[in-house]
Amino acid sequence: MAIIDILLPKMGESVAEATIINLLVDVGASVEADEAVVEIATDKVDSEIPAPEDGVLLEWLVSKDDVVQVGDPIARFEIGGAAVVAPVAPLAPVAETIVEVDSAPADISTSSVVVPSLSVRNALDSVSAPERTGASGRFYSPLVRSIAIAEGVGMEELEQISGSGSEGRVTKKDMLAYLLRRNSHSPASAIPVKEKPAIPSPVILESSMDAHPAFKSISGGYEVVEMDRMRKLIAKHMVDSVQTSPHVTSFVEADVTSLVLWRNKNKNKFLEKFGEKLTFTPLLAEAIVKAIGDFPGVNASVDGDNVIMHKGIHLGMAAALPSGNLIVPVIKNADSFNLQGLTRAVNDLAKRARAGQLGPDDIAGGTYTMTNVGTFGNVMGTPIINQPQVGILALGAIRKKPAVIETPEGDMIGIRHMMFLSHSYDHRVVDGQLGGRFVRRVADYLENFASDRPIEG
Repeated sequence: MAIIDILLPKMGESVAEATIINLLVDVGASVEADEAVVEIATDKVDSEIPAPEDGVLLEWLVSKDDVVQVGDPIARFEIGGAAVVAPVAPLAPVAETIVEVDSAPADISTSSVVVPSLSVRNALDSVSAPERTGASGRFYSPLVRSIAIAEGVGMEELEQISGSGSEGRVTKKDMLAYLLRRNSHSPASAIPVKEKPAIPSPVILESSMDAHPAFKSISGGYEVVEMDRMRKLIAKHMVDSVQTSPHVTSFVEADVTSLVLWRNKNKNKFLEKFGEKLTFTPLLAEAIVKAIGDFPGVNASVDGDNVIMHKGIHLGMAAALPSGNLIVPVIKNADSFNLQGLTRAVNDLAKRARAGQLGPDDIAGGTYTMTNVGTFGNVMGTPIINQPQVGILALGAIRKKPAVIETPEGDMIGIRHMMFLSHSYDHRVVDGQLGGRFVRRVADYLENFASDRPIEG
C-alpha cells in the first residue's frame, strides 16, 4: 500500500496560506475518495480538502487553528489501507431530561448551529452515530454526521434531506439550511432531548458597567465582542493595503439619465428573453471594462519595483455577506462578455456569495475592482485598494437632482438621474492624470448610453 502526504492545495494566485478550521477525520479512520477530511479557511473563502483516493488517514501533521502554507503537507495517508480500530472505554449513561420549548418558533441561524469539536464528536459517535451509508446508498461525511448528532437528527430523518453535493450527497450547507427550516416550524411541546457535553462558543462576549481601559464612556457600560476569523483577516488586509499604497481618490459626477430610462424600459423584456434580472451593476461594469480598455495602466499590479500590466481584464465586484463581512468574487475576462453575459456572471456570483458557495477560484485573479456603495444609500466613498491591484472604483447611489442641461437653444434646468464615481488609486504607479482621466472616461460611457440601444443576444 502506498503512503502519501496530503498537501495544502493552491487556492488562487493571491492565496499563499490557509488556517485549519476543523479536522474532520480521526487518525486510523477509513475514508473514501473525495470525502472531506479537513476544513480550511483563507482570507477570502472557506472550503474543504477531500481525500485523494480510498484509504486510511495515518497521521495529522497539523492541528486546529494552525496556519499552513500552500504546498505544505497536512496529513499522511495510506491509499487502500484498512482502518485501525482502537478499543474505546465505555461511556457513562447519558441522563435524559425534558426541555420545555417556548411557544415562539425557534430562531436558528447558521452561526447558532453547533458543530462539535473532534473530541466531542468522538464521544457522541459512540453513543448514536448515524451510519456512514444510509439505506438509500448515499454516503454521509463525518462533518454531516456530527452535525446530525448535535442537532438530534436521526438516520431516517437524515435520509430525507435533499443533498446538493456530488451524487446527491448532503453537505454542511444542506444540513444548516434544513435545520433552519425544521426549527422555524417546530411545534410548541415538551421535547425529550439528551444532554450533550458543553461546547465552548468561539465568540467571547463580555459585559460590564466598569469603564474599559480602551474606552471611557459616560455611562460606563460596554460590551467586548471578539472579531470573527474573517473580520480579523479583512482588518489585516485593509491595514496592509493602506500601509502599502499611497491612496489618492478622484471624484466625478455623472448624468446617467439615459441609462436609467433604458434599463427601466427594458428590464422586463430582458428577464423574459434571457431569464436574468437586469440590475444596474452589469451596465456599470460594462462602462468600467470599456474604460479599462482605453486606459490599461489601471489594470495592473505592483511587484516590488516592477509594474505588472495585465492582458486580461478580470473585474472584481465587492459584495457584502449576510454576516456583514466582505468578499470580492471576480468576473474573469470581463471584456469578452456582452451585456447578457455580464448580467449572468454578476447574478451568479452575487447569488453564490450570499449563499456562501464561492470557491477559491471564484475570488482569485482579479486585476481591478468595483464596489457599489450606492447599495447602502451612500453617494460616494473613498474605497481601499484590493492589493496587489492599483485601483478601485466606488459607485454611488443614483439620485434625482436638478441639473443644468445644455441645448442648442440654451441652458435649462431639469430633473436628472445623477451619481458620483469615486476612483481610489495607488499613487506609486498611477498619477493624477491617469487616475482622473480613467474615471472621467467611465462617466463618459455612462452619460453617452444610447437610449435606442437594442437588447443584446
